[in-house]
Amino acid sequence: MSQIRLIVGLGNPGPDYADTRHNAGFWFLDQIAHQERATPRLEAKFFGQYARAGELHLLWPQTYMNASGRAVAAVAKFFKIMPDEILVVHDELDLPPGAARFKLGGGHGGHNGLKDIIAALGGPDFWRLRLGIGHPGDRNEVVNFVLKRPRAEEQTLIDIAMNHALDVLPQVRDGDFASAMKTLHTAAR
Repeated sequence: MSQIRLIVGLGNPGPDYADTRHNAGFWFLDQIAHQERATPRLEAKFFGQYARAGELHLLWPQTYMNASGRAVAAVAKFFKIMPDEILVVHDELDLPPGAARFKLGGGHGGHNGLKDIIAALGGPDFWRLRLGIGHPGDRNEVVNFVLKRPRAEEQTLIDIAMNHALDVLPQVRDGDFASAMKTLHTAAR
């Protein structure tokens, strides 16, 4: 089993998007950077904010969600990181707030950030941490929903799920996804 060498948080840059549901990946990466005392800096060659915590690379693409693949591919190519050594953290409409799930591969489920990363890496065989944000109930409302701030009670549940995921991060970094998944999928429902 491969170890995780790159963690990518998906979101949109700028203050207008900072607190929106679509930026859950950025929120999670901010927590890792804080824990690791890693300071992100804008790296033009990586099209994003980048930080390093020992052997672990952290990336906040600044390309906007729909072009996230350019940033991920740039870091992966530069450091010779294989897709199964990448963990992409993103918001997930199909999970309720408070749920968090690990997954290897699969489709993009309509998530434009994942769609672009799959295209840029030439396939879907990277790890994902799916942070539940819930669904508006009407697919015509999805864009409006993800670009809005969660209600206070939803934010609390999302924060709890992120904390559970942070608790199993050492196992994830070591490539022990079976243990991490068992713990996380039991804790973050």
